[in-house]
Amino acid sequence: MFSPARRYGIAGAALAFWALTACGSSTGGGDDPTTAPTTTQAAAKDKGPQCVGEAPADGVHVLRGGGFRLPGGGGVQYAAASADGTSRTATLRDGAGYGSGQQQWTVKPGSRVTVSGHAYTVRQVCSYRVVLEPRDAKDKAALAAAPESMEFAGGAADNALCFTTNRAVLAAASKSFPAKGQPLSLLDNGGVKQLPTGPSLTVSYVDTAAGSAGLGANCAGVAVAVYKDVRVGDTVEFAGVLFKVSGFTEQAVRLTRTSE
Repeated sequence: MFSPARRYGIAGAALAFWALTACGSSTGGGDDPTTAPTTTQAAAKDKGPQCVGEAPADGVHVLRGGGFRLPGGGGVQYAAASADGTSRTATLRDGAGYGSGQQQWTVKPGSRVTVSGHAYTVRQVCSYRVVLEPRDAKDKAALAAAPESMEFAGGAADNALCFTTNRAVLAAASKSFPAKGQPLSLLDNGGVKQLPTGPSLTVSYVDTAAGSAGLGANCAGVAVAVYKDVRVGDTVEFAGVLFKVSGFTEQAVRLTRTSE
């Protein structure tokens, strides 16, 4: 019988996503999601609001705890969030994966950031994502470019599938999930859901006693999402699709799709 409070780490080097260091050059590297904490302490409740600002249809979605490779070899991470009940800010870190000496900055909707010489405007800050809009038409076109293949190969070769605003790629990923309103179960204890366009989804731990769990996603060698201590009712996003956490068992996290 499994213990309700056990935790399983996602394999890979630990990411210090919550130990923070304003804007500079990018490493563009990637790591696997962090190993789960060993305590069963309940997570502090986010005061909200859930989102501030409006997300453009072709915006870059940087997911909580994860990184996104940007045109020109740069990258950005959504390292931490803060909300006081009326406003919301996010801490962004330079580089798609954690590295020592990286710079970071605190942003809100309307903030402008420059990563490896490329300029972006923050359009939306949510508990589960930050949405950026390229200020240069060339960067916007590069992000929306169609990949050479819709089949993932593994590693950096999948950048055009994993870090894109291309609608065909996002539609293909969307079709691999249940329809809106339908459930999705992600298995604990090493279970992996692999999407046909590259992202792999994992559960880092389930703590039924504390009522929390950890979820992660990897793509092209980058931890693209690390959702720590999610609870029932929380929103998470994978590959452009939104889900509500709807329940836990000792063996799985249950999600319900909330977007089209």
